[in-house]
Amino acid sequence: MSGSTALVTGANKGIGKEIARLLVAEGLTVHVGARDPERGRRAAEEIGGDARPVQLDVTDADSVAEAVHRITELDVLVNNAGISDSFAEAPEADVAEFRRVYETNVFAVLTVTNGFLPALRRSPRPRIVNVSSGTGSLSWSTNANPQFATGTGGAAAYRTSKTALNGLTALYAQSLSGEGFKVNALAPGLRATELNARAAAEGGDPAEAAAGAVHLATLPDDGPNGGFFSWDGTQVPW
Repeated sequence: MSGSTALVTGANKGIGKEIARLLVAEGLTVHVGARDPERGRRAAEEIGGDARPVQLDVTDADSVAEAVHRITELDVLVNNAGISDSFAEAPEADVAEFRRVYETNVFAVLTVTNGFLPALRRSPRPRIVNVSSGTGSLSWSTNANPQFATGTGGAAAYRTSKTALNGLTALYAQSLSGEGFKVNALAPGLRATELNARAAAEGGDPAEAAAGAVHLATLPDDGPNGGFFSWDGTQVPW
């Protein structure tokens, strides 16, 4: 997909920045989405190549509309921007916290994706990657899984937001399959990012997760659509 154009949200740091870096290395023009214009500019400079900063607050409809106006050619959309919560279990959770987390992790994905659909539909090979989480897998939440202890109900807002994102991914894949889209979700694993204190202290290399996202972003025409995949390419149960 050399010569194609991508947009990565939340790309001024962490996994998003590494995704942008790898896509540039693959020969793509990459719009580095960031809420803070200065941080986005610095990230694009550090990435180098054809990385271009774009101010984008995914929770602000006006900011999204401005980015849509600026970016008229798009082949790849990586919905990477996301936030964590207080790790509260559902019985102790605050509704306001749920609203805040869902605003970024679910509603913003809908806003950004729908905003850029006209540009993506002009692409001969449109690809959408939603950065989800293995903790959003209902199967892994109720059975043995490799990412967290079975039976723990913590981080209810974050985990259910990623479950909702997974559902949205599947529905987009179904709706857009006839137009040549490939829409998939990625479980990046715990990474050393600023998502939360545990991630910062215990997480692995963000670049490892980014490679999984880039694989999904550059799928061939016979690649999967509507799947949920771990960073290493293995399928994750919904």
